[in-house]
Amino acid sequence: MEVCSKLWDDVLSQTKVAIDKGSDSLWVALQVSSYLSSYGVTLPCVELATRFVSYVCWENNVSNSWKFLEKVMALKIVPPFLVLGLLSQRVIPHRNSCPAAFRLYMELLKRYVFCLKENISLPNHQHTMKLLDETLHLSQIFGPKQNEDGVLLMLFLFTITWQLVDTAIDDEGLFPITESIMKWPVKSQEMEVADNIYGEQMETYGYRMQRHNTFLAIELIGQFVENKVTSRILFLVRENMSMHWERFVQRVQLLIENSSALRNAKSGSIDMLLQLISVPEQIKSRPMQPSSLKSHTARSRPLINSAGLCVGISQSALWIPLDMILEDAIDGSQVNATSAVEIIKSMVKSLQGINDSSWHETFLALWISALRLVQRERDHIEGPVPCLETRLSLLLAIIPLVVADLIEEADSCSQDEHGLGRKDQLSGRHCEALIYSLQKLQDYTSLLAPPKPVKSAANQAAAKAMVFVSMTDIDTASLDGIRSMEMPINCAGTLHHLIIETCIARNLLDTSAYHWPGYINRHINELPHDFPVQVPGWSVFMKGEPITPAMIDALVSTPACSYAEIEKVFDIAVGGSNEERVAAATILCGASFIHGWNVQEHTAYFITRLLSPPAPAEDSDSHSHLISYATIINILLVGIAPVDSVQIFSLHGFAPELAGSLMTICEVFGSCFPNITWSLPTGEEISAHAVFSNAFALLLKLWRFNHPPLEYGFGDLPPVGSRLTLEYLLMVRNSHLVTLDKQLKNPSRRRFAKAAYSSTPKPIFVDSFPKLKFWYRQHLACIASPLTGLVNETTVHHTVDALLGMVFTKISRGNQSSKSCSSLVSDPRPNLPAWDILEAVPFVAAAALRGCAHGRLSPRELCTGLKDLADYLPATLVTIVSYLSAEVTRGVWKSVFMNGTDWPSPAANLLNVEEKIKKILAATGVDVPSLAAAGESSPAVLPLPLAAFVSLTITYKLDKASQRFLDLAGPALESLAAGCPWPCMPIVASLWTQKAKRWGDYLIFSASRTVFLHNPDTVVQLLRSCFNATLGLNNSIRSNGGIGALLGHGIGSHFNGGISPVAPGVLYLRVYRFITDIMFLTDAIVSLLIQAVSDIATKAAPGNLQKPQNSLKNDYLSLAEASTKVRLAASLGASIISLTGGLRLLQSLLKETLPSWFLSNHQSPGSTRGMLPTLTGYALACLVVQCGAFVWGIDDSSTSAASKRRPKIVECHLNFISNALNGKISLGCNDSIWHAYYSGLLSLMLKLAPSWILEMSREILISLSQGLRKCKEEELALALLRVGGITTLGPAVQLIVETTDF
Repeated sequence: MEVCSKLWDDVLSQTKVAIDKGSDSLWVALQVSSYLSSYGVTLPCVELATRFVSYVCWENNVSNSWKFLEKVMALKIVPPFLVLGLLSQRVIPHRNSCPAAFRLYMELLKRYVFCLKENISLPNHQHTMKLLDETLHLSQIFGPKQNEDGVLLMLFLFTITWQLVDTAIDDEGLFPITESIMKWPVKSQEMEVADNIYGEQMETYGYRMQRHNTFLAIELIGQFVENKVTSRILFLVRENMSMHWERFVQRVQLLIENSSALRNAKSGSIDMLLQLISVPEQIKSRPMQPSSLKSHTARSRPLINSAGLCVGISQSALWIPLDMILEDAIDGSQVNATSAVEIIKSMVKSLQGINDSSWHETFLALWISALRLVQRERDHIEGPVPCLETRLSLLLAIIPLVVADLIEEADSCSQDEHGLGRKDQLSGRHCEALIYSLQKLQDYTSLLAPPKPVKSAANQAAAKAMVFVSMTDIDTASLDGIRSMEMPINCAGTLHHLIIETCIARNLLDTSAYHWPGYINRHINELPHDFPVQVPGWSVFMKGEPITPAMIDALVSTPACSYAEIEKVFDIAVGGSNEERVAAATILCGASFIHGWNVQEHTAYFITRLLSPPAPAEDSDSHSHLISYATIINILLVGIAPVDSVQIFSLHGFAPELAGSLMTICEVFGSCFPNITWSLPTGEEISAHAVFSNAFALLLKLWRFNHPPLEYGFGDLPPVGSRLTLEYLLMVRNSHLVTLDKQLKNPSRRRFAKAAYSSTPKPIFVDSFPKLKFWYRQHLACIASPLTGLVNETTVHHTVDALLGMVFTKISRGNQSSKSCSSLVSDPRPNLPAWDILEAVPFVAAAALRGCAHGRLSPRELCTGLKDLADYLPATLVTIVSYLSAEVTRGVWKSVFMNGTDWPSPAANLLNVEEKIKKILAATGVDVPSLAAAGESSPAVLPLPLAAFVSLTITYKLDKASQRFLDLAGPALESLAAGCPWPCMPIVASLWTQKAKRWGDYLIFSASRTVFLHNPDTVVQLLRSCFNATLGLNNSIRSNGGIGALLGHGIGSHFNGGISPVAPGVLYLRVYRFITDIMFLTDAIVSLLIQAVSDIATKAAPGNLQKPQNSLKNDYLSLAEASTKVRLAASLGASIISLTGGLRLLQSLLKETLPSWFLSNHQSPGSTRGMLPTLTGYALACLVVQCGAFVWGIDDSSTSAASKRRPKIVECHLNFISNALNGKISLGCNDSIWHAYYSGLLSLMLKLAPSWILEMSREILISLSQGLRKCKEEELALALLRVGGITTLGPAVQLIVETTDF
């Protein structure tokens, strides 16, 4: 220690002597360097820097000392950065008393702070940065202890810049900076110092120098902005240290707004400071495409033509995923536990980023897609499927909720980012975009024509606007008159009027919309003479008039328009008299639920609450309190039983809440004896069995109860498609009780949390319902294995005997020759609770089926007996269906001849069904297997359980009473027949068509779908048809394509005036849920996408830039057009993957399909020509990112289980890319394809989904950046590290310093 101390004393003393003598500074510096080297001191020397700065400040503050300091910095005898850091602590606080020193400090700063590359390569650099951290307290000020040199360098540059800003602010006295709020000592401190060469004792000269120093400090800040390296590093601070950056920006803004020195500085200084605190352009828009495509692809304009159905290909076709997800949302074969609002909102946000669309473009695309959905089924087919009502609810209830949520979330996000002061401004901006989109919507007249069922409502909406504009003194009673009558004047109402009305009702617009040009077609001076002055409608009801039968009829048939109206009905249902409560329940299930689009989600919420009434505070009765609500509960159950009603609950996301309520009802009423009855207002009596059956049937519509458990899961992935088990529904319902702040920022989550807390504020599980749980386990066991476990002389055995005697004694009395039931005991109907009966029904069905198989029961007796059992307890139909479905899948029963004698025959119209199926599938190119073998030459055959099932269902009448049970059995029959060998489903369709001709079109279409379920090649052919139709590749590259070609005009329109081919997209959307093995689809989609790109590339213009001047119009595509088609093809493929298999297929795509494809050799003649390799790689990149966006979302707001698996899956794929870039694996594909793929994929992720990258590990991002640098992709490597967050700041700074040109 003494030797070291003596060494530094000698160095300083010799240096002082040389400086005092006026020796040449360079010679002195070289002597010091030689002297230190002789002692083995490593240069640059941090100890010398510390000691000499202390010596200069302030013992020897003379010019020669500063000259020597500059020389030792230039010769790297001392580390320049450390010297600058030490000087900043000593010089800045005394800049007024020592302005020359401050001037010299800034000159040294200007000379050495920008020499980053050479300074970070110096020996002892790591030690230097640690000393800088201690000197400037960087880790203490900015956060946790930093060990990375790059991060410390970034903080050092940020600190220097901030010090200069604070210095300028303090020098001009703009605000009183105190030491308590300063990060560094900047406040000027007076001190006595020796006079020096500059004559600092001269006050006037010193003041001028201080003013000049302020100018120099401001100019130096500008140089930090001008310098590419330092500006990029400062941008890293902006992106990753937002809290500190905001405080820094406040200081800079204060300087810009008030600094006189800045105004008098050289031109451009203000612009430089504004540039420092504004969003840099490279952050605003990162590349989305390979460089060879960027200059030829126009910015997306989603709706540049006014063709209502989007015939042909334009930028508007890029919104095709939205049309597909809307069409899929109304498929009644699957009830979704997730709100359609959430699903559509996620899709809209993803597509807005993918298409780079503005808010008004996004809103317009959303409205037009929903209008296309309605127009696609103007002539719907009848059957147990959602019809026009569901489509209208999606347009007029769901889409406005989506728009409202998008605006609220955008405002909330912007408010968090910009503060409370920006909220009103931002809200206005989004509302202006909505107004623009709705005004523009008037141009799409072909989409706005109202379907016949809502033409009256559209006219009433137009009339309301007409009266409002024409007559300022209109009252609510008169508006009620408009709501309740057919207008005698020509109002020309359209769907546009209905959309505007629902937006006004939801406070998205105000009544100024009535004054838009062209919104009303005329004015009136007075109401028509026959206009009703007072009608028993909602306004009269709101005034407190008593409820009369006439008023009930009016309120049931006329939808409520406001929350206050529907809330008052609910209050009456809760606290009114028995008659009023029954009336209120009836009103809630009327037009206010189906057509009350303005309040539909509130109506669904109130219905759910009424199905779970709270228990009285003092309930000493041993029976459940639900017993006293039986009448109201039954009215509600019957009222919401139709398929459209169930689907509306699903669209609003209330299926889990509804399921929880129904389970409680089933548990209670299923335990009651059937002799407990209640009287309805109509005089009809209902029993506990009826209430239970209605609740049970509705509960089972919420999940595909007849499908085997194999569908409920796959490996370590959550189940897809048939995942609505009772456990899953309750899990989703219970998740709504989680009140995390992040989740409650989501408007939909708030709605669901409110519903969950209002019904049962505690989690509920299947174990909460012992009777239901027992049946549920028996049901699953019955599906999984043959029925066993009936023990003689048990309660269940006695129940089975009683039921067998009940359902077959009538048959034995009517046919005395029959010996089939002679041994059965004739008993009256057993007085048993429903759960006890359901436990015995599988054994009854098994005995009946065995009896028929062995000839002891005729087919007619079998079906009639099962029908009698279902009539006794309608809920038994569910268990019968479940048992018969399970037995068909086992394949142990013989087939029976549908010969018209024992079993009904389909021969009368089987060939007609075949003809219609061929016409429906004509556009797909799929061959339909002949039905001749099951026609005239030989009787058709069906497995015995299926024959019994279809024969049982056709015994039902298509009346209102049976409809709700056929709506349950119909899809189960269709699903079961579809899984049986061809031609079972056409045979079933033929039989049912003879029974119910009005369901014939639905059944024939269902039969046509089964063609694709037995051969994967037909599915691939259907997908090929989807690509060809969308891209216009059927005949010519210029043939019409787009959304209209893919989805056509729905199903019903194809039966209007005769069968015609159904669009391939609609076919696929109605087929994919029934495909048992979907894992082959990723390979198929990739293959079809690459083939589509090849077809597009063959029509790309020679030279790959623009069309040749002498070419025919239809000969070539420009590169921009080709790129649009490629994006469209990728978008279609991503939509198919996300809809069909979601996370399962996405994981397969990223972990298996694409790595295998790139590792394989795909070289073929012509595969490297022109732009084909680039377009191919770009298409695959678009496929991956869009598929991920559709499944996971593009931000971190999703709370789905799929999004939680995103980091692991994405990192696995990025690791594959990293290994390939770093040469660890060899690829077999073309180099241009690979380059276009990885550059396009990473660029798209950076632009659209930076949160995905933020979830990646530091190691994978660093490895990727290293591989990208080897491929000369430094900018892409830097972008990855920059987005990677705080963990990759060090490597990002190092990369900036090493690769950025000054």
